[in-house]
Amino acid sequence: MLDIFRSNPAFNVVNLTLAINKQKFVPGRLGQLGIFGAGRGITTTTVVAEEKNGIFKLLSPTPRGAPGETVDKTKRKLRPLSVPHFEVNDAVYAEEVQGVRAFGSETELETVMGKVAERNRDVILPSFSATEEYQRIGAVKGIITYADGSTVSLFDAFEVSQPAEIDFDLDNANPVPGVLREKCAGVVRSMGAALEATPFSGIHAFCGDKFFDDLIKHPEVRATYLNQAAAAELRQGYVTADGQSWGSFEFGGIRWENYRGQVGSTKFVEDDKAHFIPLGAPGFFDCVYSPADYIETVNTMGRRLYARQYEMNNGKGVHYDVQMNALSYCTRPNALLRGKRT
Repeated sequence: MLDIFRSNPAFNVVNLTLAINKQKFVPGRLGQLGIFGAGRGITTTTVVAEEKNGIFKLLSPTPRGAPGETVDKTKRKLRPLSVPHFEVNDAVYAEEVQGVRAFGSETELETVMGKVAERNRDVILPSFSATEEYQRIGAVKGIITYADGSTVSLFDAFEVSQPAEIDFDLDNANPVPGVLREKCAGVVRSMGAALEATPFSGIHAFCGDKFFDDLIKHPEVRATYLNQAAAAELRQGYVTADGQSWGSFEFGGIRWENYRGQVGSTKFVEDDKAHFIPLGAPGFFDCVYSPADYIETVNTMGRRLYARQYEMNNGKGVHYDVQMNALSYCTRPNALLRGKRT
């Protein structure tokens, strides 16, 4: 069995990596929306975001012939962000392919590769996919949280304050007419003010379960859709055709989506919360992949996933490693708004 791994080029780091990147990943909703793009490879383990803002202000009149006002020069700041390393260590033991070896067999390699592919499909690749989605929802919130509880605040990294949470008062049994639409208008205006000259085409809200349930039954929402063809959106079941969302609808210039994302008991969006992002804003989100920590990949352009194998010291099998060095982040965290149900 080990001769297969030693001699066959299908098991070198390049071919294993190509094979694993061809696997069908369990898609996350944020990856499906494409707001982070396809991701780009970098040759370093740190990405540096350059901030360049021209400062403008309202000018006061000055006497003719007298000195005018001075204008501050454009300032540049470099903000380094480290790309985290994620790795899974697995193994294929000789006993797992016992009886597969046959002299001159043309199916031997296929069977062993099938064992590797089975592990990838059932456990390893879904774990990386969920990890990347969890990182991306952190970028939407402005605070990236990892499975070990560690966090990276994009607000601190870019030296901006986190906007105050907006109370939508959705548990109010007798809301003031028009107050919900007013809240929505406030979100749109605040988003535009934070983005300044950066264009955007709309706003998307990722809502927790309770927030969405109370929003969809709010009197203003129901009155807006009543007796309209669009009311079908409120009557439909929550699950979309591809199962990646619990449902969505438009109101107040915002696309509200009941975000579906959970691993075990960890919900990616809290039940009572909503997180707002601009759509169509160029460069608002970014995703980078660094090279693996192997000798042959140093200073090469990074890929999303890497895989390689090496023989066990006791000769009973081979170790099998898969790794991802990825960072998804927001370049304008001051424009990330959040709301609460009550």
